[in-house]
Amino acid sequence: MYGIGGKGGIDVYDVACVGILVADAIAKTVDKLPERGKLQLVDQLDLYTGGCAVNAGIAMARIGLNVAIIGKIGNDGFGKFMYSVLKEEKVDVSGLVIKPGSSTSASMVLVDSSGERSFLHCLGANAEFTDTDVDFKIIEKSKIVFIAGTMLMPSFDGGPCARVLKKSKELGKFTALDTAWDSRGRWMKVLEPCMKYTDLFMPSYEEAVQLSGREDPEEIADVFLSMGVKIAVIKLGKDGCFIKDSGGQKYKVPTYEDIKPVDTTGAGDSFAAGFLTGISRGWSLYECGKFANAVGTHCVMAVGASTGIKSMKEILDFMARYE
Repeated sequence: MYGIGGKGGIDVYDVACVGILVADAIAKTVDKLPERGKLQLVDQLDLYTGGCAVNAGIAMARIGLNVAIIGKIGNDGFGKFMYSVLKEEKVDVSGLVIKPGSSTSASMVLVDSSGERSFLHCLGANAEFTDTDVDFKIIEKSKIVFIAGTMLMPSFDGGPCARVLKKSKELGKFTALDTAWDSRGRWMKVLEPCMKYTDLFMPSYEEAVQLSGREDPEEIADVFLSMGVKIAVIKLGKDGCFIKDSGGQKYKVPTYEDIKPVDTTGAGDSFAAGFLTGISRGWSLYECGKFANAVGTHCVMAVGASTGIKSMKEILDFMARYE
């Protein structure tokens, strides 16, 4: 059991999400790009909140956790949109740094007919976020510190991230880390300083292969565990997840195969939200994996990273129907 106790008093956060905030303009359905200089119609074009910290934070708040978010946005239209939605979703925004003159990070998300998505991304204010922007008064009042979106915060990745994790561990916090795809190919050079301060590491299979140089999920997990991670979770998409901890416990947890994905945007972040919910509630690793798969499944059943996320009771009822 890796639980850290139940929900505390009103001033205690279950999770502090530290990381990227992104406004997502999602276009659906895009199976091919328009010819150069030409116009192409799409069925739908909508604006949603996105970014790993936001997606996971909103998902956990909807499930019923007390969540704070720490990151940086611009004082622009996208930033005001993000701020207002987070407040509506009951995520504490006191840790957000609003930087005049900076543009809020944004993505153009192209969703094809299978539900798979491709991105055009502007780093914006996420590129300026660093460890000195982190409000440790919030960290001190949080049970779990979740770094969400490593590889997309060039002023935070590597040493600054490791410093935040190290200080969080010194404060007695449970630490978790998720990563994004590294288009610059740095991979383990960025993450290595962070691993020994990380209790829970949750990369996707594709990211994990790049980081470890291995292809078998258990061999991948062993690489991360050898670097000091306490629990390695490999997200396997439609195949569920593989979990292994430093004590040798290991599980392959299947997911819900008969669900047709509508949009996979935010699925990995929703999975992370589900797993962290289990950790915060003291569940076994297998129970954490089952719940994480169910939350990820709800995510892909609707367009947008958070649209499909339901309450704890609704997700548990969904799981019970598949028992």
